[in-house]
Amino acid sequence: MGESSGERPVDEAFETRAINVVRAIGMDGPAAANSGHQGTAMALAPLAHVLFSRVMRYDAEAPHWPDRDRFVLSNGHASILQYAMLHLCGFGVTLDDLRAFRQWGSRTPGHPEVHHTPGVEVTTGPLGQGIANAVGMAIAERSLRARFGADVCNHHIWAIAGDGCLSEGISHEAASLAGHQRLGNLTVVYDDNHITIDGPTELSLTDDAPGRFRAYGWHVIELGEAAEDLTAMEGALRDSRDVTDRPTLIVLRSHIAYPSARHTDDPAAHGLAFDADEIAATKAAMGLPADQSFYVPDDVAAFYREAGRRGRGARLAWESALPSALGDRDELWRQTLDAKPSPGWEARLPSFSPGEKVATRVALAKALSAATDDVPALIAGGADLTGNTGTELKGAVAMSAETPEGHQLHFGIREHAMGATMNGMALHGGVFPVGGTFLVFSDYMRPAVRLAALMQAKVLFAWSHDSVGVGEDGPTHQPVEHLAALRAIPDLPVVRPGDANECVAALRWAVEGDGPVALIMSRQGLPVLENTSAEGVARGGYVLRDDPEASITLVATGSEVAVALDAAAQLAASGTAARVVSLPCWEWFEAQTDEYRASVLGAVPRLGVEAAVSLGWCRWVDDVVSIDRFGASAPGDVVMSEFGITADHVAQRAAALLTKGT
Repeated sequence: MGESSGERPVDEAFETRAINVVRAIGMDGPAAANSGHQGTAMALAPLAHVLFSRVMRYDAEAPHWPDRDRFVLSNGHASILQYAMLHLCGFGVTLDDLRAFRQWGSRTPGHPEVHHTPGVEVTTGPLGQGIANAVGMAIAERSLRARFGADVCNHHIWAIAGDGCLSEGISHEAASLAGHQRLGNLTVVYDDNHITIDGPTELSLTDDAPGRFRAYGWHVIELGEAAEDLTAMEGALRDSRDVTDRPTLIVLRSHIAYPSARHTDDPAAHGLAFDADEIAATKAAMGLPADQSFYVPDDVAAFYREAGRRGRGARLAWESALPSALGDRDELWRQTLDAKPSPGWEARLPSFSPGEKVATRVALAKALSAATDDVPALIAGGADLTGNTGTELKGAVAMSAETPEGHQLHFGIREHAMGATMNGMALHGGVFPVGGTFLVFSDYMRPAVRLAALMQAKVLFAWSHDSVGVGEDGPTHQPVEHLAALRAIPDLPVVRPGDANECVAALRWAVEGDGPVALIMSRQGLPVLENTSAEGVARGGYVLRDDPEASITLVATGSEVAVALDAAAQLAASGTAARVVSLPCWEWFEAQTDEYRASVLGAVPRLGVEAAVSLGWCRWVDDVVSIDRFGASAPGDVVMSEFGITADHVAQRAAALLTKGT
């Protein structure tokens, strides 16, 4: 018998058997599914054991306790390992759930999915994303701790990552940001197993990972061959928690598929390598019944259930002390934690008068600055484009290691990490993150944006410089296909406001909603329009100019709404009545009733207008004035004119559409 940090006796033989039970599940789940990843789950079973039974602060019976430690499995292909621990520690994942690994409707999908499996904090799998999510969680925790005190919020973020995570560029961006912010509440364990699918990592990777992270400003612990040494791993994990001025990377040399005689250090073990004979042989070598799948003896189950309840006392003490720790800030804490605005906040948002000319990015900046006090969870910033993208909070303190309570976060030129970090901030709770860059660079963020939609993370992606109206920077900076590409992502509302007031309304609905929103804004000034409607924006589309005698409907988004209005006036002057519809958000409009959509679009021919590719417009209109090619370098108004985004051209196309229909 030994001792673990002086807290409880440890029976090393028993713990080895408990770990082997986890390893066996790591073989059985993928084998039952005939799909999955066995080797990493087996190699990291001792690490997971130490984290869940000795180190992490959590209560499995209260998986949403705000002050729990967070765990992120960045190399999410090893999901069976996390599911095994969630089952054993009492999170409500059953043996039947494990048997249904990767099957339709199961709670144990191929990669961990938040909101789907209790105990899973983020959806991981695309490599490197989880590291950036963990960085975001660490930012959120530190922000709440700085603002409410350590008695209210004081926990640690743990992540496991592999060679693939560290190879992906997003990890470099996220690690650099974490080091700069000196996030001492973050520990990443690097599973240095030297194996990729193609073969040994040396085929393509000879980085000095410890040196790289030291250069980023991290504390690095090189444990070496310690993947079976529970005491060494526990000591390193606890030591990392004591380092408060820097994030920590623990480099752990493991051996994939250990202790299999055939597949240890075998690249095939990254996937489904174990057949029935090898599973049986490995179980026998570990002292487990060779003929039983998903074998969990009662004493092992009881041990892990106790580990899962070990944090109950800390949770109850926290809940008991919370009222006095908060004092008169209880309402503020709940509002911040839930990322909700103050009652009546919409009345304090700015409004703009017709006759003004305001870029929607400028409108966003004014609205965000006005909302800072009413949305205490708000943290905003840009990828080195804070002022340019409308994400600057006037007068706000910049977040740093010295001022962690700041609401202005400078993400730096790290678009991909910005997106994934925002996801982590939102899913931690207590932060409504807003991050901005130029729309053309949303390409750099797309994997994180897709995951935000999949996870329904409450984030606001603020993308400005939204069309060829960008001008002289030319086609490399002029988005044409990006609206269509973003609209193709399920469950992501893409909002392109037609003027400053629509932009303020879009922010309102993003704050009052529960999922991600992509806000698309202009670089150039746009005229403030008559009769815009916040409720119409919420419904995705509405009639901006009506005429009971209309023979055509012009449907537009963004800067082209004003163009459509001018075209309608030209048509009216020539004797053709036209309606104009502002359609800022296709997704919100699609969610309306058939009757409402029909009432907005009307029964007459419809012409769309958007300074972007025409892809997708066929669902709403009969024809579209669009730009189905890359842009060109020239002043923005010249480029728009050359591509036909003018009232004259729209009126001509409307007349041609009517002629075609007769």
